[in-house]
Amino acid sequence: MQTSNQISSNTSTLLLNVNSNIRIIIFSACIVLCLTPFVSPAIALLMGLIIAQFTGHPYLHLNHKATHVLLQISVVGLGFGMNVHSALQAGKEGILFTIASITGTLIFGYLMGKWFRIEKKTSFLISSGTAICGGSAIAAISPVIKAEEKQISVALGCVFILNSIALFIFPVIGHHLNLSQTQFGLWCAIAIHDTSSVVGAASKYGPHALEVATTVKLARALWIIPVAFISSFIFKNNSKNISIPYFIGVFILAMIANAYIPAISAISPYFVKIAKAGLTLTLFLIGAGLSRTVLLAVGFRPLFQGVLLWIAISATALYAVVHLA
Repeated sequence: MQTSNQISSNTSTLLLNVNSNIRIIIFSACIVLCLTPFVSPAIALLMGLIIAQFTGHPYLHLNHKATHVLLQISVVGLGFGMNVHSALQAGKEGILFTIASITGTLIFGYLMGKWFRIEKKTSFLISSGTAICGGSAIAAISPVIKAEEKQISVALGCVFILNSIALFIFPVIGHHLNLSQTQFGLWCAIAIHDTSSVVGAASKYGPHALEVATTVKLARALWIIPVAFISSFIFKNNSKNISIPYFIGVFILAMIANAYIPAISAISPYFVKIAKAGLTLTLFLIGAGLSRTVLLAVGFRPLFQGVLLWIAISATALYAVVHLA
């Protein structure tokens, strides 16, 4: 006969399995919803945040890789819906803003790290993520400077928290200030950290805003390469382990194919539709990865640095696109 302890243990195991199955069912249902036209990128992100706080991500260990790959595929898919000539024009308009904002953000971030006595590598990762392209920049630069897991987690947590806020408030501010789609696209490409949130915010604002924002943001992402080389010099690391964002080249090929190959342009709308669903799912997964543990791990001083950097680049970029663009 089973003892009371054995019965209790078996009951606990059964309840754990039931809870685990319920979590998987809820998580899977949310994924299916994100692939329908009824869920916007902002709602998907909110769903993910709710999942993270109340039921938890059942496959958290796979989340970073999944979001990384899914975002790249989605961005390439969006390329099939863009006009190559308009994209080139948008890239030209954004190049001076890009150079000035990246340089200024890195310098200001360095000074803030000194003032607030934030650990050097953590501060540099937050500054790089804010200056270039959020999580992608942090992921590319962290092995170059030999950052520890804790430093990477703090920087990613800080960037993703602010990304989540930007996705909701940027379209509201843009409409309130009556920004044109070109102005809004430039602004969010410069001021929002991660490509996923840039595309999510711009897609809510309009199709031309999406075109401008995506092109400028991906041009901005290429700055990962020189910043990574500079980082290796600053942190005295001779390693050549620098991650180059090759998917940007595929995105450019998708735009060219859409412009010059009739057979491709005929089916491009389907690629774009799939890409937008993929982007919505990406934002859900990002939200689902922001557990209470991640949020608490960030800490006040790194988050304060991230917020001040974000406010500075957002305000400066907004002034530039309104008065100088």
